[in-house]
Amino acid sequence: MTSRGKLRGKRVAIPILMAGLHLFLFQNASIAQDAEKPAAQDKTETTDPVSTDDEDTSVTMFPHTEWDRLWLSGQANFISQWHPAFHSPYQGKNSLTPEAQDATSRVLTLYTGLRLTDTTEFLCDVQETGGHGVGEALGVAGFFNLDVVRNPTLSKAPYVARLMWHQIIPLGRKKAAVERNPYSLFRELPEHRLELRFGKLSLADFFDLNTYGTDTNFQFMNWSVDNNGAYDYAADTRGFTFAAMLEYHDKNYVVRFAEALMPKVANGIHLDADMSRARSENVEFELHRKVFRKQGEGIVRLLTFVNHANMGDYRDAVNACLTGPDPSTCVPEITNHPLQTTVKYGFGVNIEQPLTDWMGLFGRWGWNEGQHESYAYTEVDQTWQWGLAANGSRWGRKNDRAGLVLVTNGISHDHALYLADGGNGFLLGDGRLNYGRENILESYYTLHAWRGVFPSLDLQYVTNPGYNMARGPVFVAGLRLHLEF
Repeated sequence: MTSRGKLRGKRVAIPILMAGLHLFLFQNASIAQDAEKPAAQDKTETTDPVSTDDEDTSVTMFPHTEWDRLWLSGQANFISQWHPAFHSPYQGKNSLTPEAQDATSRVLTLYTGLRLTDTTEFLCDVQETGGHGVGEALGVAGFFNLDVVRNPTLSKAPYVARLMWHQIIPLGRKKAAVERNPYSLFRELPEHRLELRFGKLSLADFFDLNTYGTDTNFQFMNWSVDNNGAYDYAADTRGFTFAAMLEYHDKNYVVRFAEALMPKVANGIHLDADMSRARSENVEFELHRKVFRKQGEGIVRLLTFVNHANMGDYRDAVNACLTGPDPSTCVPEITNHPLQTTVKYGFGVNIEQPLTDWMGLFGRWGWNEGQHESYAYTEVDQTWQWGLAANGSRWGRKNDRAGLVLVTNGISHDHALYLADGGNGFLLGDGRLNYGRENILESYYTLHAWRGVFPSLDLQYVTNPGYNMARGPVFVAGLRLHLEF
């Protein structure tokens, strides 16, 4: 077999092996649970909430006091990942290091909230982040670990992640019970209402959500799985911005709009407060509809965004080299332009559909114009994904989670030409480029071990890392420990 044939064989064999491994885990978990259960167990014989299930039903390490007006909780997320050496005939400034390596990240969060009235509350969250990602989060557009802060030189001191005012404006008298969470402390809300949020927040907490693929604490870990990779949402390096957001809720649909600050430079920690020069508009329409009679309610989310910022143009950067004094040695630089305001826009579709009471299908599609530089999230101009996710109720472990997803990312012709000529973005830059779509297969299993303790196994397989067919493929194994307090 030729070396190219061997490489193709590996690319086919490893995804099959990953899928088989997780199928083996699912089957054995089910068999083990069935073997442990008495033949005629009657769960109505006891009122003990722990002993009514093989699994401890408490999902926090310590019982929460049910304060009516206050919220206090915390969580810790540790992710350790490793990849073996992979094929790499060359590498550049922003390449993923081809030698075998490992890295561990951590995110610690304290959630607090105060509900003043039935319609007004204030929320404040403090975070501390540390550790690293493999290759310092460079060289792959769909990077393996969403928890990684993309600037390792940032201070490790705790910081205020979210600080917001949340106001409910009822538009009708009919109310519905809702589950409290760190972003909304209300126990019931009007079905027909307006919601206003103002302050420091993450747009990804409210836009492009998906029941089966959003939460890096329990679900997938990859950047372009938990979020739409083509959604260059306004954020600083840590993923937060200052914004005003308005939501209109009706029984079967939601419309949300946010005006947010953009960073001063690509992947920058400082936001530009001059909204005449830099800002971001975000609109999402969310429709809830029961498509199949026996299945649960499906959700479709339609997203669009328009960013105004000091962004460079890929074609202009390449042309500047071609018309320069020495085109043969010139390397295009996307930031080499005067202060200006340019516009980047894009669209996204996000769907989820329960198939049973324990498994669901989900998918995303995203596109942005790809002419102006990737500025805030990652270097993806087109993306689509399809996946399946499940909870463990089928095999007697209702708080376990599992999932499998395929993602394919691409960039525009101008973006690819810029990288091929040796240009660097804030994530990518191998020095040259043999363009091909970046394809990612990810699977995970999250176990509810005891109360608020959730260990996870995660496997990722990436072909054409950084859109470069000359490098890779890359196999990444990850372990996660999530703690809920």
